[in-house]
Amino acid sequence: MTLLSGLPAQAVPASAHARRTLGFLPLTLLALDVALISVAGTIAVLGREELSIFDVSAGGIRESVGMVGPVMLLGWVAAIAVLGGYRQEVFGAGTDEYKRVLNAGLVATGLTAVGCYVAQYPLSRGFFLLAYAIGVPLVLIGRYTVRKMLHAARRRGALTRRVLIAGTRSHVDDVARVLGRERWLGYDVIGALTPEWDLGEETSTGLPVLGNTTDAPEVAQDQGADIIFFAGGSAGSATVMRSMFWTLEKQQVGVVVAPSVTDISSERVGIRPVGGLPLIHIDPPTWSDASRWGKRLFDVLGSLGLILAFSPLLVFVALRIRLHDGGPLLFSHPRIGRHGEEFSCLKFRTMVPDADRLIADMQTESGASALLFKVKGDPRITRPGRWLRRFSVDEVPQLFNVLRGDMSLVGPRPQVAKEVALYDHAMSRRLHVRPGMTGLWQVSGRSDLTLEEAVRLDLYYVDNWSMLQDVSILARTARAVLGSRGAY
Repeated sequence: MTLLSGLPAQAVPASAHARRTLGFLPLTLLALDVALISVAGTIAVLGREELSIFDVSAGGIRESVGMVGPVMLLGWVAAIAVLGGYRQEVFGAGTDEYKRVLNAGLVATGLTAVGCYVAQYPLSRGFFLLAYAIGVPLVLIGRYTVRKMLHAARRRGALTRRVLIAGTRSHVDDVARVLGRERWLGYDVIGALTPEWDLGEETSTGLPVLGNTTDAPEVAQDQGADIIFFAGGSAGSATVMRSMFWTLEKQQVGVVVAPSVTDISSERVGIRPVGGLPLIHIDPPTWSDASRWGKRLFDVLGSLGLILAFSPLLVFVALRIRLHDGGPLLFSHPRIGRHGEEFSCLKFRTMVPDADRLIADMQTESGASALLFKVKGDPRITRPGRWLRRFSVDEVPQLFNVLRGDMSLVGPRPQVAKEVALYDHAMSRRLHVRPGMTGLWQVSGRSDLTLEEAVRLDLYYVDNWSMLQDVSILARTARAVLGSRGAY
């Protein structure tokens, strides 16, 4: 195995610049929090004076706030700091940052109320309510905005951290695929470290092998790495790992242990140390929760509301299709639903009446897989069908499928029996839940995704279902549809 020499001198400063810039992030967020809390306080003072729901005759609001306001501000910021809201590891990903900031706002609210009560300080209740009712959401929005700006910078290749991945080549590739796919995380994978018995020069994905796992500290220093991911097969014993971590700590190189599991939501993962051994507990998949009455009630109420809202559109589209060629308005096609049961999936007709007879020839000509089959410039699509498909209006009649229980508002894409017959063991898990009008793959690229990516997203949804995720997908669906991204 070849141990490559260090990078050229000009390659390291970019990472050093990113480290320095990210080092200022806690101070930037501190300044932003102070500014937003001050804005919330100013709005609360003005609201207390102007809104008729409060007793404006009390007077003296500015004087009382002038005394207690700075204490409230400092206490709020201190609560965020004590609860870890300015720690580097919570920035950029996950819900931990938002939870800490939210909890800090609640703590500050409670401390202010208790403090004023104990001290018998006559703080205006109107100001108190407005300050925290406006301030807590405002600080959370500020954090969200900074995170989106950070993600955008990382997608452009800025503020990234140089990463080495240690482990067997198969485990290295698993981690590298995830980091490469999620560019917003800001991890720039520069190479791999493999066990001494592995003599390969590169992994199957083309990632260069820069040395042995036991040489991690030396390689990290030579290559200017910021973080090392330790995947499966990266060390022979806990003693070796501990010694390596101590050395990396002195070099100020970050350490991340990547378990050999992927596509598990954070809600299903828990770390519980036992006797100094950190055990990762993974809760069972949540697909059974997606079949309970809560989701069904959400589907019924949601579909009824959307049918009423879209009723003028339904009438317009029906007239447009009828006037175009006089053919049937709806296309009813047998699809496979939950537990493999067949149902008739409704759509506005967007193709010529004999479209089904032409699909076999088209698959042969294009060489496309029968799974998730779609082609650009499909000659079977009618003129009104083009814009119906572009904005997914053709799928609006599926709201009636949702209402009668064949489908859900959110779930995997419904497929025909011929496609389901090609399922392997993993893909058959899609049948645990009702198929959906929209889903993760639709809001993540739709037809622009590869088959492997679409299947991965569907399986992630099935195994990690939550009502909050459904609401998020529905919110993202409108943006994906209006942008027409991947629709044809």
